[in-house]
Amino acid sequence: MMTDTWIHPSAILLVGAVILPCLPKAWRKIFLVIVPLLAFADVVSMQGHNGVFGSLRFMDATMIFGRVDALSMVFAYIMSLMCIIGTVYGLHVENPVEQSAAWVYVAGSLGVIFCGDYLTLFLFWELMAFSSVFLVWFRRRKESLATGYRYLLVHTAGGLMLLAGIVLRYKATGGDMSFGPIGVDSPQLYTWLILAGFLLNAAVPPLHAWLPDAYGEATVAGAVFMCAFTTKTAVYALARGFAGMEILVPLGVIMALYGVVYAVLENDARRLLAYHIISQVGYMVAGVGIGTQLAINGACAHAFAHILYKGLLFMGCGAVLQMTGTSKFTELGGLYKKMPKTFLYTLIGGLSISAFPLFSGFVSKAMIVAAGYEVHNYWAAFLLTLASAGTFLHTGLKVPYFIWFGKNNCSKKTWQRAGDPPKNMQLAMFMAAALCIFVGCYTPYLYDMLPFPQAAAAYHPYTAYHVAETLQILLFTALGFFLLLKKLSPEPTISLDLDWFYRKGGRLFYWLARKPVQTADTAVGEAWNKEGIVPLMRTARFWSWFDWHVIDTVVDGTARGVRALGGKLRLVQRGRLQISITYMAVLMAFALAFLALA
Repeated sequence: MMTDTWIHPSAILLVGAVILPCLPKAWRKIFLVIVPLLAFADVVSMQGHNGVFGSLRFMDATMIFGRVDALSMVFAYIMSLMCIIGTVYGLHVENPVEQSAAWVYVAGSLGVIFCGDYLTLFLFWELMAFSSVFLVWFRRRKESLATGYRYLLVHTAGGLMLLAGIVLRYKATGGDMSFGPIGVDSPQLYTWLILAGFLLNAAVPPLHAWLPDAYGEATVAGAVFMCAFTTKTAVYALARGFAGMEILVPLGVIMALYGVVYAVLENDARRLLAYHIISQVGYMVAGVGIGTQLAINGACAHAFAHILYKGLLFMGCGAVLQMTGTSKFTELGGLYKKMPKTFLYTLIGGLSISAFPLFSGFVSKAMIVAAGYEVHNYWAAFLLTLASAGTFLHTGLKVPYFIWFGKNNCSKKTWQRAGDPPKNMQLAMFMAAALCIFVGCYTPYLYDMLPFPQAAAAYHPYTAYHVAETLQILLFTALGFFLLLKKLSPEPTISLDLDWFYRKGGRLFYWLARKPVQTADTAVGEAWNKEGIVPLMRTARFWSWFDWHVIDTVVDGTARGVRALGGKLRLVQRGRLQISITYMAVLMAFALAFLALA
């Protein structure tokens, strides 16, 4: 039973993150398993006990750390579960601070999931950004440092937009800080600012370029965490506050197609997967925009499934990078002989994301498409179906073919290094792969957790029409892939994205600071030296001379005169009182006589 002593899962992770680096090395692996298990158990214990917990009065606002309901529980469940899988995957990591940063990152995400007010949301929102950047920096490459700074700057800008919206909303509503439906029918300026802050974390174009930039450069274990939390936390925030906002439907469709196009062009496996996160989150954003019970269920279900299969794909490609030292398609190929288990797990991830029957993506993605048809939004439903074909093209076919099959482009060193990763990485991939199959085969496991269980129970993905339609799309996509195999072969090129603008903008700003601004500053400084400081110093020297020769002469001369007079008078004073009185009497007598005669 839930009691008044409600424990926030974020608190467990934060305390664990502080303790972990202080532990002896021999105890760390046990501790690494125990802490996320405790956090997951804490979340599971909340099921069926909805309510508001952990309220704190701060100044004029009430901070709510624990709002437990169906929407928060489905996200908290999968995120705490993914924390276990990601931690197991990274057990071999020697740097405990990296693992601590990952836990703080998850704690920030869970904090947003359970928050009931905007102040608490902003606190944990920024905690996510400032902790996850270390998962990029800990790769310790020159590119990692620059990528991390760009990631931090972009998210800081998003945080400022969010904060501005929160402040304006606080003023407009007379102090209301509760986090809930924001009123999408009559949006105000603060509505758009808060929405922009959420959309940036959801990687909605044109606010998306940070995602492939950072996820492709993160550490092997760090990328597994990053792919699961930031964007899905933003989807939760959108579902909580902006359900039914129509602008999200075209934005979601654009995301779904945009990510597919850039994923097809990408040569780096992890950047390809990162672009495909944009595509898959597009389905969720579109589902939130549709806003019906079925659509919100679909967005939540797809977020649940996406965390599992995208984590599995990042684990598989991360294992390739870990063992071979590269993740570029043009430097790989034929690895099924050297990494058969990794190939199998990654294939399951590819089938799941491609919505093959009996895999997790099949029972979640189609729910959003069906919601589009249900409200007669045919263009959105059709384009999302089209994007699904592109998903299978690059993630279901391109990734496994050019890494494990195709032409062997491995160097001698790469081929010698290749092999299945350590046991902990294999165990994490097995856990995620098993869940991808389980969710696809036993739908009540997922559907019973959705915010609207009745709508979920009424939806049946395994209809003859849906299965036949899906298989036709997948088979024709596979046929097109092999017919156009040469055209789709990866090339060692870089595809320009919208990050070009802020990269070039940053360089322009740097040039302006170094050239025109610095030149002007130097010119002003030199002019001041010649025209300002020199006359000032001359004036100062004159007044110094005047003070020394005029002021000091008068003052010191007067002082010396007074001192000399005092000396003369001192000679008159003999020190004997009788003599002094006699002299004074004589002088007075002379004075009186003079006056009398006159």
